[in-house]
Amino acid sequence: MTEKQILSQLFKIEKEERRRIENNRLLTYNVGEKVHKKQMAFHRCLKRNRWVFGGNRSGKTECGAVEAVWWARGIHPYRQNKRDVEGWIVSLSYEVQRDVAQNKFLSYLNPDWIEDMVMMSGKKSSAQYGIIDYVLIKNVLGGTSKISFKSCDQGREKFQGASLDFVWFDEEPPKDVYDECRMRVVDRKGDIWGTMTPLKGLTWVYDEIYLNSSQDKEVWHEHIEWADNPFLDPEEVDNLSRCMDEETLSSRRYGRFSEAEGMVYKEFDQSRHVIEPFV
Repeated sequence: MTEKQILSQLFKIEKEERRRIENNRLLTYNVGEKVHKKQMAFHRCLKRNRWVFGGNRSGKTECGAVEAVWWARGIHPYRQNKRDVEGWIVSLSYEVQRDVAQNKFLSYLNPDWIEDMVMMSGKKSSAQYGIIDYVLIKNVLGGTSKISFKSCDQGREKFQGASLDFVWFDEEPPKDVYDECRMRVVDRKGDIWGTMTPLKGLTWVYDEIYLNSSQDKEVWHEHIEWADNPFLDPEEVDNLSRCMDEETLSSRRYGRFSEAEGMVYKEFDQSRHVIEPFV
């Protein structure tokens, strides 16, 4: 092989290596000067029912997506990894799935790792614009992982029957869907994690997860707010915060639970709709 041929081959290798690095966002996740400490606390926690309550743009969905990719690939840095992992990613609707959880998941999934993909709508070649049914992913331990996408508006019956290693809820699911999914991970001693902004008031999540009313030793939660995300511009955070009322700020910035307040029927007028008491 001539020197020119050697240099050409080295150039091809270097080009391929750059391509692989560019397609692997996991290599830069929480590495370097900026580290999202609460995301890493979530990943390091070994509890089997973990929840992140965070404001919008706080980084909660990001850590949920990375966790799912780590499990699927068999490369979780803080857990005993498995081959042939099967998991669900659950969104509130298919439209939300496409725009949020699916988008984040794909952004951390190197195309070289995908063995096959089945679409509900759209094309595999541009999956980010369609709705994925499931993805088959090459597991580094030699197996194949299957990650399926589910929508809460399918109803509880569509969540029956499967045996799973994990379920990730992106935003708060209905209680009956949550209960059904808990049954799916029992035989494999699998995990559940949720990433959500508490916009619905003091729901079942407040009692069962935040207060941990049953004192379940496997339940863990963390709050993430804008200031915890080192990748947000502090000036932008301050500007947006000044535009919000106290109640909106509490949930959308700080990820806090609050009682639902305000009038149900805003057109109510006491002078028109109230009469004197009568027998």
